[in-house]
Amino acid sequence: MDARRDREEASRRGDEMSRARDLDRFYDVLERLRLKLGGCRCLGACGGGGGEGWRWPSQGVYFFFEPGEMREDGRTPRVVRVGTHAVYEGSKTTLWQRLSRHKGHERGKYAGGGNHRGSVFRLHVGTALLATGDYPQEVRSTWGKGASAGPLTRELEHPLECQVSAYIRRMPFLWVAVPGPAGTSSPRSIIESNAVALLSNRHKPPIDPPSPNWLGLYAQRAEIRESGLWNVNYVDQPYDPAFIELLDSFVAAM
Repeated sequence: MDARRDREEASRRGDEMSRARDLDRFYDVLERLRLKLGGCRCLGACGGGGGEGWRWPSQGVYFFFEPGEMREDGRTPRVVRVGTHAVYEGSKTTLWQRLSRHKGHERGKYAGGGNHRGSVFRLHVGTALLATGDYPQEVRSTWGKGASAGPLTRELEHPLECQVSAYIRRMPFLWVAVPGPAGTSSPRSIIESNAVALLSNRHKPPIDPPSPNWLGLYAQRAEIRESGLWNVNYVDQPYDPAFIELLDSFVAAM
């Protein structure tokens, strides 16, 4: 029994060391991406046309960071959300269309707010804000309910939607162009799912855990609180380290 426990412990330590090395490799690729892009952007300063000298690729994968959230070295910002788009056959969604749903509305009746029913990222941030703030019971009872909402519900939810927008728009992010047809086997899906699985601390010895002040610790979903990511899908899955080379190849092609 002691020998078996020793083997299991040695295997566990080996897995931790392998994951730590893969995380370092992953963040090295993101640093190369950051240099290629000339730094991170924030959605609060982004529009659909891109910026001076650059435009959004039609397809890609994005990586959000968060002020105050660092890796264990205390210097490197840690990724807090990975996302993409057009991973289901027939989808025509572009990278900017997905990012703009996270950003929320700039004009119109609900300017400054957004629609969390069209962005699961906004939905999760909103549940954490609800847990830490004083909001009317009417908002607590409707947030995340239904695929659409009427004018009265939208009006009641608007102040919270504005806070969600303000929070997300301050978060730095990087993106990488990843072209290819829509589908679950697309390179975008492979990079997203494996990056989340690598970064997730759920049911694992934590590496680069969130800070004690991270808002995600108040999110409704345990997957977010325990993974350290604003992601729910893929946080319990194993990862294939080959995805790092795939990601690096797309970074090199930009």
